Amino acid sequence: MMNETSLPLTSLNHISLICRSLDESLDFYQNVLGFLPIRRPGSFDFDGAWLFNYGIGIHLLQSEHPESMPMKAGEINPKDNHISFQCESLALVEKKLTEMGISYVQRTVEEGGILVEQIFFHDPDGFMIEICNCENLPVIPLPAGELVAGACKRVGCLNQQQQQVAQCLSPAVHVTEQESHISCA
Repeated sequence: MMNETSLPLTSLNHISLICRSLDESLDFYQNVLGFLPIRRPGSFDFDGAWLFNYGIGIHLLQSEHPESMPMKAGEINPKDNHISFQCESLALVEKKLTEMGISYVQRTVEEGGILVEQIFFHDPDGFMIEICNCENLPVIPLPAGELVAGACKRVGCLNQQQQQVAQCLSPAVHVTEQESHISCA
């Protein structure tokens, strides 16, 4: 969904990550996350690699000064910057991470009776990866004028609003402002 003032974007193309060791990062993104190497422009005058899978590219760039990069984060903090992937079986992900000796933490988010299971771990440079079943949680736009920060703090009152907005998204239902303080027009 695009509003009238936003850029005319179509999708996420790639993320770019600076690596302490290109070889270690290539191994991780290929053998742990299943990305495949793809051709990158030969005109680049710096070391790197492009990978692709799941509809997204990962561009790895070899740091020019790997010794000055911060050391890999020790604590796994789910609130850190991260990229998230959905999976079919969190139990299988957990089993494979354990077999590979990769440390991780688990979290469960509950919203309106819906459970979202999450597993968080780091890549070789400390960048956070999340694997989840986030597709369980419906994507429900906030009503026009709703303050995003305020809505995030008032999770308990969102259930009713989410149901009302979901009705707004249905072409067969029209809710007026007088009925719910949400305009679906």
